[in-house]
Amino acid sequence: MREPYPPAEPYESGMLDVGDGHRLYWEVCGNPDGRPAAVVHGGPGSGCGQGARRLFDPGRYRVVLFDQRGCGRSTPHASDPAAGLRHNTTWHLVADMERLREHLGVDRWLLYGGSWGSTLILAYAQRHPERVSHIVISGVTTTRRSEIDWLYRGVARFFPGEWERFRAGAGPGVPRDAATPELLGAYARLLEHPDAAVRERAAADWCAWEDAVLSGETGGGSGAASPYGGRPSAARVALARICAHYFSHGAWLEEGALLRGAGRLAGVPGVLIHGRADLSSPLDTAWELSRAWPDAELTAVAAEGHLGGATTRTRVLDALDRFAAR
Repeated sequence: MREPYPPAEPYESGMLDVGDGHRLYWEVCGNPDGRPAAVVHGGPGSGCGQGARRLFDPGRYRVVLFDQRGCGRSTPHASDPAAGLRHNTTWHLVADMERLREHLGVDRWLLYGGSWGSTLILAYAQRHPERVSHIVISGVTTTRRSEIDWLYRGVARFFPGEWERFRAGAGPGVPRDAATPELLGAYARLLEHPDAAVRERAAADWCAWEDAVLSGETGGGSGAASPYGGRPSAARVALARICAHYFSHGAWLEEGALLRGAGRLAGVPGVLIHGRADLSSPLDTAWELSRAWPDAELTAVAAEGHLGGATTRTRVLDALDRFAAR
């Protein structure tokens, strides 16, 4: 198994005004003359992390990282209830990526990401295929309503007690048999509540459920073993608020649109890496995408899940190295 590259510090960073009162944090590291690549983080609302920098050969890549609207170092931050989410949708984020590409003078770039990041990558690449050289995804999602329903209801068969607490956290007015959009919409309203204690409680309940689904990969517990609940309070509230906002609206995507539109990626080489033990996003979505995208290759990693592991990391490093040499 391969180790990641040594840490690479940014040599350039800034805040980009993308309109609607939003400013995006961005940074660039690696080789200023290298192959352009962008890291598209998950969540939605997680923010970009330093670890992604280490997946790219700093001598061969010019790596762009950025925080999507409302999270990380971008402003306004969604932990502030005064920061509205009306101008925070999938298509706003697609437009932001294109504006950032133009701002940095990039002609075409490789896109890397996973989880929600893969949905945003696919949405961007299908709208701007001429601006994408390669795609590498670990942990494939397309954020269909069926995938959202699985994550916030279907997978409850493995965690019935934890899901009961998640459902109860939405409030007494939400019946047990409420449809998933109704359940998530109730959380979205709680996360807009003027009382900070109400928002923080809803965020804690939301993140406890997310951590429960990942507990087979993390071992449960707290801190590093709680990738959602272990975040600082403001980051936790922003993440839960943005997630509830997006998922209660089906990410503003027609059902199955990104699978139906995968033919637009013809000529764009892609590598899809997905864990067979991924309970959050079962393998069938990655398989369907690989069937619909003529230039994608799928690797299913045994015994690894949504967070990946040593084998997933090695497959990502190998793919990025291969594309750097082209």
